[in-house]
Amino acid sequence: MRSVLMVAEKPSLAQAIAKILSKGNCTSRKGLNGACSVHEYTGIFQGQTVHFKMTSVCGHVMSLDFIGKYNNWDKVDPAELFSKAPTEKKEANPKLNMVKFLQVEARGSDCVVLWLDCDKEGENICFEVLDAIQPVMNKGSARSVYRAKFSSITDTDIWNAMNRLGEPNHNEALSVDARQELDLRIGCAFTRFQTKYFQGKYGNLDSSLISFGPCQTPTLGFCVERHDKIQSFKPETYWVIQAKVFKGKESPLTLDWNRVRVFDREVGQMFVNLAKTSRDAQVELVSKKEKTKQRPQALNTVEMLRVASSALGMGPQHTMQIAERLYTQGYISYPRTETTHYPANFDLKGTLKQQTNNPFWVEEVKALLSTGINQPRKGTDAGDHPPITPMCAATEAELGSDGWRLYEYITRHFIATVSQDCKYLQTTIEFSIGTEAFSCSGRTLISPGTDASIPVHINNICQRNYVTVENGRKLKPTNLGIVLVHGYYKIDAELVLPTIRSAVEKQLNLIAQGKANYHQVLQHALDIFKRKFHYFVDSITNMDELMEVSFSPIAATGKPLSRCGKCHRFMKYIQAKPSRLHCSHCDETYSLPQNGAIKLYKELRCPLDDFELVLWTSGARGKSYPLCPYCFSNPPFRDMKKGMGCNECTHPSCQHSLNSLGIGQCVECDSGVLVLDPTSGPKWRMACNKCNVVVHFFEHAHKVQVAQESCDVCDASLVAVDFNKTRTPLPASETQHTGCVFCDPVFQDLVELKHATMRHSMYRGGGGRRGGRGRGRGRRGNAKKPKDKMAALAAYFV
Repeated sequence: MRSVLMVAEKPSLAQAIAKILSKGNCTSRKGLNGACSVHEYTGIFQGQTVHFKMTSVCGHVMSLDFIGKYNNWDKVDPAELFSKAPTEKKEANPKLNMVKFLQVEARGSDCVVLWLDCDKEGENICFEVLDAIQPVMNKGSARSVYRAKFSSITDTDIWNAMNRLGEPNHNEALSVDARQELDLRIGCAFTRFQTKYFQGKYGNLDSSLISFGPCQTPTLGFCVERHDKIQSFKPETYWVIQAKVFKGKESPLTLDWNRVRVFDREVGQMFVNLAKTSRDAQVELVSKKEKTKQRPQALNTVEMLRVASSALGMGPQHTMQIAERLYTQGYISYPRTETTHYPANFDLKGTLKQQTNNPFWVEEVKALLSTGINQPRKGTDAGDHPPITPMCAATEAELGSDGWRLYEYITRHFIATVSQDCKYLQTTIEFSIGTEAFSCSGRTLISPGTDASIPVHINNICQRNYVTVENGRKLKPTNLGIVLVHGYYKIDAELVLPTIRSAVEKQLNLIAQGKANYHQVLQHALDIFKRKFHYFVDSITNMDELMEVSFSPIAATGKPLSRCGKCHRFMKYIQAKPSRLHCSHCDETYSLPQNGAIKLYKELRCPLDDFELVLWTSGARGKSYPLCPYCFSNPPFRDMKKGMGCNECTHPSCQHSLNSLGIGQCVECDSGVLVLDPTSGPKWRMACNKCNVVVHFFEHAHKVQVAQESCDVCDASLVAVDFNKTRTPLPASETQHTGCVFCDPVFQDLVELKHATMRHSMYRGGGGRRGGRGRGRGRRGNAKKPKDKMAALAAYFV
């Protein structure tokens, strides 16, 4: 029997599609990577009985990055990133091991059906999947690759897609490749330059990255432009006359003054006095006019996000997450579309009929079906997906609160698009009071109608501290965001205006349509931005002048903390993002680990450079380690990388190094070593220097030290413990014991492992000593006690 592999973009989509195509008769299992399931069934494909396997990826399989050495900010000139720096495709999420998972499932398959989302990104993922699986598929078939095109997860749409399979579009995939490379090279070059330049000068920017993005930065520009208009608006005091007329016991009628307003108080008072000469309001004219308000156009993504923000109080990223869920569950059509025009073959009447059972709009729907639906207004056909439309009936109980609110809006908007235009009668009454003219208007409804990629960019500028979200879902630019935009305008306005990005997008669309050469478009755009980058670097003082006004020099920021190893003066600890140490005498800045607390470490010094050590503590994980500020930024040994603390330092004799405090290999990750935290007493612990594993042991012991000897069974370093007399597990006369944390029976019940997710309760042998003893994993066969120990530790996992 032939085998057909089918791949969707998300696990939830794979499950929904498999359920439809198998008519509910598929078996499911977890895949090798644990994130994606595989659904199997037997069915008919091209007239033959075949074995189907439906699975998925989790978005992009691969991502674009520079090769290793070009990711070093200190050694690479950002200008080189435009042309000299080679790029490579890497797994987007190495932990998922998606390539291996796909290859395991594809091995022996005769053909593949690609069910990726039907947009340019989906086409690009199609070829990422094909690159992974084609080497392991059966050879010989004349055609082995098929593409399914669909816009909603309904039985009809999925079966239609299965019966009309096409081929993936290589040109659309290439246009995405070009955009990815442009964004990588342009974004990294500008981001690296301005981050290093400004963070080296100012201490209170409060953003870990001064990032630039070809889409992100124009988004920030819109926010700042609106903010500038609000700030530059100068209100003027004005006066109006407000008149109320009474008729019998009816409520008073408030009239509008025909002069609207005056800006001189004395003139306003004059008109009041003129009006007061009469106590009666004379009706001069009554006019009636029928008016129309057009029904809305079909719904696209931008309009959905706008209304969700302004009317529903939902942020764009949250809205898209809900919309994606409604789509994968089959309640709405694909929510990423620029189109506001229904295709000629769209079943408007059938879609409307599905809403006849909902009590919220059943009367309107039945009335439309009986009188005949109105053809929607002509909108824009962007050539991507149909407008966002409800695909089946739903209730609030099914969708949850926010899901229902968004679904209700989408449904009401759709009903409005096929309804008649709203017609109303506007009545205007004109009055005279003294010499002044007033009027009032009212509306009477004749025929009701119904009113009805951006999320990522907004989220990015929020994370960079360029804008904040105020009450009412309003974006307010921060001082940093304002200065950046004004600086771009001073140097090169096109860096912040959307026009140049729009021009690039048009060129990318020509690649997608097969009308332009991929390499020529890519090179042309890079040449433009390379010239802009060099001009930006040469003109950076124009932006720096604005920075000087708004931010404090780094030398004037922070509080004294630890001594510099070069001049022996105190360095200042700057807590604003990114936290760092600065020596104003040497004019040097030293990086620190982020998202934790920093304090002086007992005034101890690094034996290599005489810098005072500091202690980093993570409040969230209860993990801490000392570090040398100089070594952290300038690794002293070949096998150390930038950003390593003393718990990873391979100094052969330093009392703070891994060689002195390492105990054994981490029981959870493959590369980490469990290192004693000498500051943790009396609640002693050791922590992995790579992952989040924290091992609590020997609580209330007076002293815990790592011994020179190693365990004969697992090669982990022995630990010498001086117990409290009242809490010792030893005979009453003994308080000291040396043994292996993993193997010694005395320590059996004194070890507790936390902050990890156990994959399996198997023992990984110790060996924690780098630069000295081995890191042996061996002798597993004899390590019965450690094996039992790991099983016991598993019960303590949190």
